Amino acid sequence: MVYQLPQRKIPLLLQAILIFLLITKSITAEEIPELYYYFLGGLISTFLLLILLILKIKASIHMVGISTLTFFVIALSLHFHYNIIFVIALLVAMNGFVATSRLEMQAHTNKELVIGFFSGMLPQIILSFFWL
Repeated sequence: MVYQLPQRKIPLLLQAILIFLLITKSITAEEIPELYYYFLGGLISTFLLLILLILKIKASIHMVGISTLTFFVIALSLHFHYNIIFVIALLVAMNGFVATSRLEMQAHTNKELVIGFFSGMLPQIILSFFWL
């Protein structure tokens, strides 16, 4: 577990580089626009985490990941007109399980979990307007 903020810098930079390579070389907006915007949202979330790191604000990376996936699946449901309410309910429950586990492990505070949740949610919601 990474306890100090500077220890998060290199993994986040590597993640940003790998996602950037993925969306520029493999998954393009012309081929699979849904997946492209999902990964672009992940890249934006990673940059948000790096900005927060510079500002000395810790955010839960676990919450970023699960909230990003949750709102992407919601957008997919809207886009393809599929009724996958049970999958969405499961993902919402998983958000709660992740938050509870992070609190139980005393890895984060409530504030850090909320910051992580919104850092994953907002880019997905904003980018969904481009492909919905």
